Amino acid sequence: MRVCIVTESYPPDINGVAHCALQTARHLARRGHHPLVIAPTPPPGVRSPHDGPAPVVHVPSLPLPGYPQVRVALPSRKLAGAMAAHRPDVVHLASPFVLGARGAALAVRFGVPAVAVYQTDLAGYARTYLGAGELAAWRRIRAVHTAADLTLAPSTASIRELEERGVPRVRLWQRGVDTERFRPDLRDEELRRELAPGGELLVGYVGRLAPEKRVELLAEADRMPGVRLVVVGDGPSQPQLTGALPNARFLGRRTGDDLARIYASLDVFVHTGPLETFCQTVQEAQASGIAVVAPAVGGPLDLIDHGRTGLLVQPGDAAAVREAVSELRDDAALRGHLALAGREAVADRTWEAIGDQLLDHYAEVLRTRAVAVS
Repeated sequence: MRVCIVTESYPPDINGVAHCALQTARHLARRGHHPLVIAPTPPPGVRSPHDGPAPVVHVPSLPLPGYPQVRVALPSRKLAGAMAAHRPDVVHLASPFVLGARGAALAVRFGVPAVAVYQTDLAGYARTYLGAGELAAWRRIRAVHTAADLTLAPSTASIRELEERGVPRVRLWQRGVDTERFRPDLRDEELRRELAPGGELLVGYVGRLAPEKRVELLAEADRMPGVRLVVVGDGPSQPQLTGALPNARFLGRRTGDDLARIYASLDVFVHTGPLETFCQTVQEAQASGIAVVAPAVGGPLDLIDHGRTGLLVQPGDAAAVREAVSELRDDAALRGHLALAGREAVADRTWEAIGDQLLDHYAEVLRTRAVAVS
């Protein structure tokens, strides 16, 4: 099968869309298929990896104003040329909005079925960054996904919202986690002594440092006795957060085995953002064998069984975050119970299994098309 993956982001970017697109390309190649990735060009001076699972065609892009880590694709004939040359059987649209909208239109023009993967709450981002534009964002989302043969959503909350907004033909497709990389035995006592020299409870956040992530909600936990806060990631909110979280250790962007070692060395992982359609970092923390806390909204509702595989808290409530951290600080048995159950919950949620589910979805749209033209 020949597949064009048209994605709004791809490595060297570090975010959920880029990571999922990379894992999709890897799985297709492992299964003997022929993926081509079409993505925005990375920032000047940043090189893409040359040993990836698929050839990559970059289209011109510009940085998003105020958030230069995010690139927005410009109109370009390279997209149509690359798709025509690859002759895909399926077009895979990863979090389509700008480049993906053009990919969807080209799929219609070429008569090729398209599978659109909903992954980013762009309407929520418009509300957060612009204070307006939410309805316009939903009109765009609805138009792009309605043009696709199938929309894949990462959580039951996302399915419900898409259907309520009029998007048809929606199915569940979750995300995998690398349980070989993220695992409890990477716990590093030397690193723990460095980060929490007094033996404090080590509480961590991993992710972008951006307004929609609401990392400032950790401020009350940062002031708690017996707690040391660790923040992993970078982004436009870092200057403000270093002031809001004066006791925290900011470790910057970490990836690969280094990130896995940090996860496993934490006692508690806290995610604070209310706009997660899935929340991959919760899965990575669970695979690493640590207790997790996340807001009771969006993707985390599927990932956390409250009181069994983690703790859910009221979204946007700093006091609720503090209370959850306090409970876990004072109850080592609960931490251990949540950590063990969380690890067990993700044990079979591998990228291989998730990738095979995607192939089943491709097969579904191809069968539907074949019936329609017969």
